[in-house]
Amino acid sequence: MRHPHTRTTRTTRLRLAGALTAGLLCTAGLAAPAVAAPTRAPAASAAPALADGLALTPPMGFNNWNSTHCRADFDEAMVKGIADLFVAKGLKDAGYRYVNLDDCWALPNRDADGKLVPDPARFPNGIKAVADYVHAKGLKLGIYTSAGTRTCNSAGFPGALGHEYSDARQFADWGVDYLKYDNCNNQGVDAKKRYTTMRDALRATGRPIVYSICEWGENKPWEWAADIGHLWRTTGDISDNWGSMLSILKQNLPLAPYAGPGHWNDPDMLEVGNGGMTDTEYRSHFSLWSVMAAPLLIGTDLRKASQATFDILDNKEVVAVDQDPLGKQGTVVSSTGGRWVIAKEMKDGSRAVALFNESGTAQRIATSASAVGLPRATAYTLRDLWQHSSSHTAGTIAATVPAHGTVLLRLAADPHWAAYPPAAELGLAGSPLLEAATPAALTGTVTDLGRTPARHVSVSLTGPAGWTVRPTTATTAATLPAGRTLRTGWRVTAPAGTPTGAYGLTLRTDYRSPSGQRVITALPLTASVVVRPPAGTSYLSDLPWLSAASGWGPVERDTSNGESAAGDGHPITIGGTVYAKGLGAHAPSDISYYTGAACTKVSADVGVDDEKGTQGTVTFEIWADGTKVASTGVLTNAMPAQPLTADVTGAQVVHLVVTDAGDGNDSDHADWADARVSC
Repeated sequence: MRHPHTRTTRTTRLRLAGALTAGLLCTAGLAAPAVAAPTRAPAASAAPALADGLALTPPMGFNNWNSTHCRADFDEAMVKGIADLFVAKGLKDAGYRYVNLDDCWALPNRDADGKLVPDPARFPNGIKAVADYVHAKGLKLGIYTSAGTRTCNSAGFPGALGHEYSDARQFADWGVDYLKYDNCNNQGVDAKKRYTTMRDALRATGRPIVYSICEWGENKPWEWAADIGHLWRTTGDISDNWGSMLSILKQNLPLAPYAGPGHWNDPDMLEVGNGGMTDTEYRSHFSLWSVMAAPLLIGTDLRKASQATFDILDNKEVVAVDQDPLGKQGTVVSSTGGRWVIAKEMKDGSRAVALFNESGTAQRIATSASAVGLPRATAYTLRDLWQHSSSHTAGTIAATVPAHGTVLLRLAADPHWAAYPPAAELGLAGSPLLEAATPAALTGTVTDLGRTPARHVSVSLTGPAGWTVRPTTATTAATLPAGRTLRTGWRVTAPAGTPTGAYGLTLRTDYRSPSGQRVITALPLTASVVVRPPAGTSYLSDLPWLSAASGWGPVERDTSNGESAAGDGHPITIGGTVYAKGLGAHAPSDISYYTGAACTKVSADVGVDDEKGTQGTVTFEIWADGTKVASTGVLTNAMPAQPLTADVTGAQVVHLVVTDAGDGNDSDHADWADARVSC
């Protein structure tokens, strides 16, 4: 079940009656530190803490909550349909085993004997029949309840507090293999005590049941739960948006020392395929959860999933990173400027390396074999786990990574490295911002990262139909020696009248290894067609933005942020003053505008929107070409609007940034009232 967030406060705060907790959402804003040291050295070892042989690798499977919540489409037919698809689509072969039910499977009241009663409308044949069906396919069934008097749903389904042994016995009798144990309505009882009682109750049944502790990281379960459960939630609930995924990633990464076989950090279920992010972002989500050795619980209704979703979830090379039996969680090697390098030690001595680009523009991310922990060697084999291609490198690991993208590699010191062609790094320098009908100069690069030369090298750049893309220097080289770079100039022109927006460019190289192997490598990139703001002063809400990212829901024009669908905001109101113009965002957020070195000033009245009552703490920042040029202190809902003005003279791009002030982003509705630019 879900951990409450600001967008549900109007109706689901009832879920927490009696929880006696505060600050449930632990999300971090854009300004949160990339990593932090654990509060104390973990006592966990590589041995399974519970010594019961369960969850020796992170559990893999499905949970219905992210796609159905408590809607009527969560029923027996869905559960059976998911089990069928696990087999038919090869997900079972990839390692997915658990088909898990979340909240709302039971009736609101126990029977006269105090037993849980499955909802006959959803599960007319009962839970045991569903378990039997799932087991017949070689899969396992999971179920849900809460370590409180009621579960988290506002309908008030029965929780297990005070009924642990009876409920555990029912679960075992039904054939349940996995229990997710939530934290709502806990009556203030000590968390460790509540979760230990259920551990003992499950153990008393004699049935092997994987035990998932879902107390949202409130009481730092990584410090005490290794001998209680097999996995523990480290954060509040994930949502299907970039800001939520990124925030949870940053909270979970520092906890790597606490994870291992039989005891895992759980940053919540997968959102892959639910529609709130792009496929590029979903590949990052899946890559990062895998390199963190996180449980992989599919959260989308596979009956409606696209082939692209199946291709992500069924990437067995990525799954192998998550399921590596050594059980190490990846650790951060570097994270400067949103350029993340995360490395995971593997049992065979190799390293899985994620090059993750947090930012909204393509960036080069580089590291080395020694930096990720490999021993000194003449060269290393390099496997791209999304492209399914192998090469070798002299030691440099580098790639231009698309915005919000991840390149996931597996690197090994291999005496047979020469059997593979040299790795080629592609790059494109120059501004990807183009004004229609105005030529832009770009420079493409191809660098041989290997120990052997690349031969018969050619390079090409292609753009959308109707665009003019012409080389201004040589596009071929007979030989590209190891460590050398071929640079090619390009002149790119978008036709007159091209609408503003993002367009795809692709840089390709074609070369041969010394042994004659042919290699074709492509780098997809994005160019944006832009227009300068008109002369004079304009409201930013009337101008096209380059990009707009918001922590919850989309950025809104001339209304507050409504947290969900576009257009669900209200009139911008700060301190009782209503504004007709402005931008409504939710921390963490980043709105960028092209100013083309033609503007001098950006100004706004900023603050937390009144619609959140007394809640919300944020900071506002204005950035010009990567430099912070204006900022506020921490602003709260109790404060009136604050004027914020920045000199942006000469800037090509201006960013309006909101952070969560370091305390999580619950209710952080941030308004840029009367936001204007002078040009």
